[in-house]
Amino acid sequence: MRRIILITGGQRSGKSTHAEQLALELSPNPVYVATAHIWDDEFRQRVIRHQERRGPQWTNIEEEMHLSRHEVEGRVVLVDCLTLWSTNFFFLNGEEQPVQQTVDAVCAEFDRFVSQDATFIFVTNEIGLGGTSASDVQRHFTDVLGWVNQHVAAVADEVILMVSGIPMKVK
Repeated sequence: MRRIILITGGQRSGKSTHAEQLALELSPNPVYVATAHIWDDEFRQRVIRHQERRGPQWTNIEEEMHLSRHEVEGRVVLVDCLTLWSTNFFFLNGEEQPVQQTVDAVCAEFDRFVSQDATFIFVTNEIGLGGTSASDVQRHFTDVLGWVNQHVAAVADEVILMVSGIPMKVK
């Protein structure tokens, strides 16, 4: 039976660690879908730290955009993260895309992916809690991610907000 869990929170709130622990509680061999595009050396080091934290029991998939092309039927799947995944659509070929077009593309791909009978755990950032950015690009991306997060949360069976490493059940 399909199940969708969304884990959201601020940077360094413990989202990924909690998601990994939950995936391992649900399956001895979960799937980890990494959506990040590696932009620079500092980010590459972050990715390496995440990889080192996971053991050999994980099936690792690196996919920047087309999650639905991966067959995950019957598996527990952790997607880390919606924020970076949405960025890949928003900055398609290095060019900023229109907000609504980006939201539509991300949500359509999300819907195709979760049509499979699997347990999905999605990690995302809650970036709209701070002040309004002076940058129009940042404001546009905040809109994109806010609407993507709302779409996912609406269909999720469970939503967890991480605050200082503490999971708080929202839904």
